Amino acid sequence: MTRSCSALGCTARDNGRSRERGISFHQFPVDAAQRREWIRAVNRVDPQSRQAWQPGPGAILCSRHFAEADFERYGLRRKLRRGAVPSRFPHPARPPLEGSQQQQLAASGRCSRTRAPRTVLSILWELVEKQHLSEETVSLLQAQFSADLPCELHSWRQMAEYSPEMRQFACILHLYHTKAYNYLRKILPLPHPCSLTKQAAAGFSNNIFLCLQEKVERGEQDYCYCALMVQDMSLQKQQEWDPQTQHLTGFVDLGAGILDADEAPLASEAIILMAVGTSSPWAAPLGYFFVNSTTGYLLAQLLRQAINKLNNIGIRVLAVTSGATACGAETARALGIRMDPERIQCTFQHPPGSAHSITYFFDVCHALQLIRNALQCFQKIEWPGDTVRWQHVVELAALQEQRISELCGSKSGRSGSKGSYYLKVNLATQLFSEGVADALEHLQKLGLASFQNCSGTVKFVRLMSHLCDVFHGRDPYGMELMGSLRAGSYTKITHLFNEAKSFFIAFTDSMGRYIIKSKRKLGFLSFLLNAESLKWLYTNYASPESTPSHHLLTYAFSLNPLELFLRTLQQACGNGNPTCTVFQAAYHKLLAGCNLAPGSPHSSGSGSMSCCDIALSRRRDLTLGSIRAQYNPAHGRTLATEYPYCAGLLLRGSALSNALTDLSLHVQSITCTTGFIAEQLASDLQCEVCVSSLFESDESRLRCRSVLYIKKLGGVSLPSASVYHITNISEQVLNWYGKVGDSNKNTKVWHLSLEQKIFQELLGESPLFPTLTNHLFHGEVCVNNHYTILVKEITRCYLNIRTNHAKHLELKYHCGRHRLKRVKGKHLLPSPLASCHSGQTHMGS
Repeated sequence: MTRSCSALGCTARDNGRSRERGISFHQFPVDAAQRREWIRAVNRVDPQSRQAWQPGPGAILCSRHFAEADFERYGLRRKLRRGAVPSRFPHPARPPLEGSQQQQLAASGRCSRTRAPRTVLSILWELVEKQHLSEETVSLLQAQFSADLPCELHSWRQMAEYSPEMRQFACILHLYHTKAYNYLRKILPLPHPCSLTKQAAAGFSNNIFLCLQEKVERGEQDYCYCALMVQDMSLQKQQEWDPQTQHLTGFVDLGAGILDADEAPLASEAIILMAVGTSSPWAAPLGYFFVNSTTGYLLAQLLRQAINKLNNIGIRVLAVTSGATACGAETARALGIRMDPERIQCTFQHPPGSAHSITYFFDVCHALQLIRNALQCFQKIEWPGDTVRWQHVVELAALQEQRISELCGSKSGRSGSKGSYYLKVNLATQLFSEGVADALEHLQKLGLASFQNCSGTVKFVRLMSHLCDVFHGRDPYGMELMGSLRAGSYTKITHLFNEAKSFFIAFTDSMGRYIIKSKRKLGFLSFLLNAESLKWLYTNYASPESTPSHHLLTYAFSLNPLELFLRTLQQACGNGNPTCTVFQAAYHKLLAGCNLAPGSPHSSGSGSMSCCDIALSRRRDLTLGSIRAQYNPAHGRTLATEYPYCAGLLLRGSALSNALTDLSLHVQSITCTTGFIAEQLASDLQCEVCVSSLFESDESRLRCRSVLYIKKLGGVSLPSASVYHITNISEQVLNWYGKVGDSNKNTKVWHLSLEQKIFQELLGESPLFPTLTNHLFHGEVCVNNHYTILVKEITRCYLNIRTNHAKHLELKYHCGRHRLKRVKGKHLLPSPLASCHSGQTHMGS
């Protein structure tokens, strides 16, 4: 039975609705003296006996009849103080009391005719008591705005316009809790949420939204649909004085003005939002926010505000992407995403309750790291009829250079060769790639004991490789898995998703417990959610029946475009975590040069880097090289003792005449130098295709980039013909342009001039690196692609070796000046490389 307040004229009832309004109810005290004080304050007469009213056992009074000073707080709870007496009552007309009753009430005092006004602070603490706000939030608002805002409610209602402090107060309250803001907006004339954030220091970039609006109004269809992504960046906590604005900086700033109270927290993170085209490669940084700690609810609020602003200018958001982290999972749940593997809810409505749905994605690179962690922790994952073993990957990464020619003749079905071949693992190979799967299969066929029974591992690695190809599609016209999402590839993609789901649900550990229900489940759930989101997008936006967009670039649903922008931003900020001031300066500098044209390398302020390069660098900790370093930290062979020899130089005790007469020594010296350069670059490059091009290819052997068949010369790997040709031309240029030891020429300008001369000599030659022809189309086709970068790195590495060490040894060139001659025909290697040219194997692309 619902109880009602016992005060005359009060309609408050002890139910959920009243408690939502912040009203609490209190029973009459048991102490006789205090109970009489309450009865006198109520001043109520029994209508039948005409005597003073006596409360029953269930009689209560609501909190509206007590003063604010009558309460005391314990954490989030509020209770009456001992001895508190109600004092706030209306003054209804009532029948006159008897003389004795009047004397009793006169002694206790009449109730106040006027009700004390409520304050904003009291309402906020009521919200804390109802657990609609945290004490930290109210304390922050109290410290920042206690002296800048009117306290009484009637003062707010008399204002004609909102002051900057009111807007700032409303913005912070809305971002921290929407329900609390909506409740307070019924009492106070607060601004509409859409008008809260404006570009001051932090917040949304109005210029970017204006540029996007202009493109939409001009009818450019590429800007009608986009994906929205969010990421945080660590900052250095530091309070600074800005002489231009005459304010302190380094505090939290949510887009409505900086908080600079003494109790305001310093910002530790910057949240950056970006919009990316789903059918055309454009990217636009929308804004940034300084926060003390990133929460999933706060990210969800910022995402909803960004969606509103994009919808207002005519751009429809199709998807939202966050990292596959604890904060990302919290953000998904705050938006209404359900990640139950049997009942996945991959969309949320915005505005809530509307018919417009938006899909949710987790970043693929983050999900891959979680799956790698799960496999490494469990060591083996079982499924019906097969087993995935982490040890197979470890053995592959730890495989040293091993003589393999005899095994090739006896196990692989190929005829053994007279040469001495060595098996070299390409450490730049991604863990979940087709190259690793092919390498494991090949080593199993060779009969190596460590790789027997690895069919389950091969199948799992190949499955993950195909899933990664689907979510990194950049080619609008490609029909394979790495192409865009379109009608021609959807059937194959759907079959792959169904296969992955059947495997992920059936995975168990060694104890028979399901992985999808363990604490290592987020990586697998991320791929299942992404698969459902991609299928939903195809059905509603890319299928021939819907046809709002003919294709969707799936790379737009990863964090690669935003990570590319953040890498450029970190380079502009310098090393380490930047302060708020440094971050703002770098951000606005990049924003000033931002070009939103589709396909522009500067469309996100990213400089000359590409999304293909950023994807490789983000997955660098998932390469075979990182696994080898983890299990063998001391690994790494140096050529310090052989360095002068492989650099084409002679030691002090050697006769100079030997270098002038023995041409084979000169050729062998350049060959060793080239092999040393190939090995050094192979350990630094992140692209496995480029690494494999450093060593010579042989069509008769396995075309697998993660395993290389190489030959040795003096302990150094023999390079490919293209690498040797570049170093040979570099050597000719060095001989032609004088002494290496001359200090006047050993400068950066001189090095640049040498590089220019080498490139001039290479122009007009036969194409270098023939296996890289198709690889150029996997990223942005521009001058600064992997082909030109490889030529530059080889040239610079050779020049550094020849000039620095020649100067240190104070030796002159052993070849005099001669006229440069272009090498005609194919780039065949001179002896002794020519003798083994037909037997070497390079894993092509």
